[in-house]
Amino acid sequence: MKNPAESLQQIALTLWVGGLWITGYMVAPVLFASLPDRMLAGMLAGKMFTVISYIGIACGSYLVVYRIARLGGAALKEGFFWAAALMLILTFAAHFGIQPIIERLKEAALPRDVMQSVFRDRFSAWHGISSILYLVQSLLGLFLVLSRKRV
Repeated sequence: MKNPAESLQQIALTLWVGGLWITGYMVAPVLFASLPDRMLAGMLAGKMFTVISYIGIACGSYLVVYRIARLGGAALKEGFFWAAALMLILTFAAHFGIQPIIERLKEAALPRDVMQSVFRDRFSAWHGISSILYLVQSLLGLFLVLSRKRV
C-alpha cells in the first residue's frame, strides 16, 4: 500500500494535469462555441483559467517539495522534478505576469470588446504568448503523467 504522501503526489499530478487539459482544450472552446457573447465566454474562461492556475500553484508546489523531501539532492537529477518545476514557473509567469496585462487591455477597451478596439493587436500578441505557455505546460504535464516513477 502506498503511503499518504505518495498518494497525494498522484492526486496532485492528476488534478493539475487533468485540469489543464480539461480547462484549456475542452471547457474554453465549448464556452466560445456555445455562448453568443464572446465577452461573456472570455470572462468565464478567464475565471476557469484563474482557478486552474491556483490549483497548479498548490499541486506544483507539493510535487516539487515532495520530490526534494523524498529524494533529497537526487531529485535535481530527474526529469520529473524539472518538468514539474518548469510547469510551476510557467504557471506563475502566466498568471501573475501575462494575465494582468491582458486584463488591463480588456479594461482599457471598455465599453467595447478588446477585439473591436485599438488594443486588438497587443491583446492578440499577449494572448498568443499565453496560449504558447499553456501548450508548453500541457505537454510538460503529459510528460509527467507518462514518466512518473514510483518513489
